[in-house]
Amino acid sequence: MEQYFSATQKMEQEVMFPSLLRGVFPEQDGAAPATGSRTDLYERYQLLKAIKPMVEKGLACVTDQSPTSAHADTETCSDHHGAMDAQLEERLSHHLAGLQQVLTHLTRDTNALTRRYSQILEQITPSEGQPS
Repeated sequence: MEQYFSATQKMEQEVMFPSLLRGVFPEQDGAAPATGSRTDLYERYQLLKAIKPMVEKGLACVTDQSPTSAHADTETCSDHHGAMDAQLEERLSHHLAGLQQVLTHLTRDTNALTRRYSQILEQITPSEGQPS
């Protein structure tokens, strides 16, 4: 989770002119394009920026829920709760694995976009060591 937030923060700090990403498509090694679509890096940048608040909001909603409010009367059906707990643990494990895959994919795409933006800037601006 921290890697994802770090990558998106770096992207937001480095990409000062997102319009430079228009018409630039991701390279195969960094971020493979979605199957069946040819979205440029500008569209991907917009998507990554739109996803970040949703992830932050979703994480805040999960951490704000109190575990004590879920079951007020735990002593009446302890066997039932034991089975429910095992099922919930399995479901949680499944969803966390999926979330980890999504965050890994988003982090990879965000880092690739940031690298590509830096390459574009290097092509546009001459380095300080070269005479103009």
